[in-house]
Amino acid sequence: MAAQSNIDQSIATRTQIITAFAAVYLIWGSTYLAIRFTIETLPPFLSAGLRFFLAGLMLYVFARFKKGESAPQRDHWKSAFIIGGFLLLGGNGCVVWAERYVPSGLAALFIAIVPLWMVLLEWWWHKTKRPSVGVFLGIGIGFIGVWLLIKPGTIHLGGALLLLLASFSWSIGSVYSRKADLPQSSYLSTAMQMIGGGILLFLMGIIQGEYAHIDFMSFSLKSMASWVYLILVGSLLGFTAYLWLLKHVGVARASTYAFVNPVVAIFLGWALAGEKLDAQTALAAFFVLVAVIVITIYHRR
Repeated sequence: MAAQSNIDQSIATRTQIITAFAAVYLIWGSTYLAIRFTIETLPPFLSAGLRFFLAGLMLYVFARFKKGESAPQRDHWKSAFIIGGFLLLGGNGCVVWAERYVPSGLAALFIAIVPLWMVLLEWWWHKTKRPSVGVFLGIGIGFIGVWLLIKPGTIHLGGALLLLLASFSWSIGSVYSRKADLPQSSYLSTAMQMIGGGILLFLMGIIQGEYAHIDFMSFSLKSMASWVYLILVGSLLGFTAYLWLLKHVGVARASTYAFVNPVVAIFLGWALAGEKLDAQTALAAFFVLVAVIVITIYHRR
C-alpha cells in the first residue's frame, strides 16, 4: 500500500507540472491576441493599467492575508515601481500601443528576443563573465530574425520600433529586479510590481487624454471579455503557474515558455483573427526561436 501511495504521489506531481507548463505556454501565448481584441474598443493604456492594478491588488491581498506575508517596506515599494515601470509601462505598454499596427503573432516574436538583450545587459551592467562564442552566435541569429521582421514592406515600422523598445525595456526591468530590494515572497513582490506598473500605465492613459474619448456604450463584448480574461487568466493564473514552476522545476525549465509563446501567439492570430503568415515571417520566426534556444543553452553552460 505504501508503494502504491508513492506511485500515486509521483503521478500527481507529474500531472501538476504538466498542467502548470500548459497554463504558462498557452495562457501567456494567448495574451497577445487578447490584447489585440481588448484595444479594439477599450482605451489601450487605461485598460492595461486597470488590468494590472486589479490583478496586483488581488494577488497582494492573497499574499498578505492568505499567505501571511509581512507588510512591505518603503524601499520595497520604490523598487516595485521602478521594475513595474520598465516591465509594464515600457514593456507591456509598448506592446499594447504597437498592436494597433502590428499583428499579435509578430508582437510575440519581438518579445521573444528578450534573452538577447538580457545577456548583453547582464554582461555590461552586472559585469558578469563575457558571453561565450555560442551565445554571440545566438545573438547574431536573433538579429537576423529581427532584420527579416522589420525589412521594408514586412511590418509597420513604427510598430516594430515600439516592440523593440518593449523587449529592451522588459529586459532592463528583468535584469534590475535580480538585485533590487524586494520582499522575499515572490507572490508579494509580483503583486507590488503589478500595482506599481498598473498605476503608471493608468497615469500614461490620462496623459494621453484617453479618458476624454471613453464611450462605455461602444465597448464590445469581445473586448470586455478579453480584458477580464487578461486579468483573471493572463495575469493571476499565468503568474501563479509560473511562480509555482520556478519553485518546483527551476528557472531553466520554467523559462522555456519563451520558446513556445510566440508559436502559440502566431497560431492563434492566424486561426482566430485572420492574421497572415507569409514565408518571410515564418523564416524570421525560425531564426528568432533558434536564437532563443541557442542563447538559453549556451548561457546556462
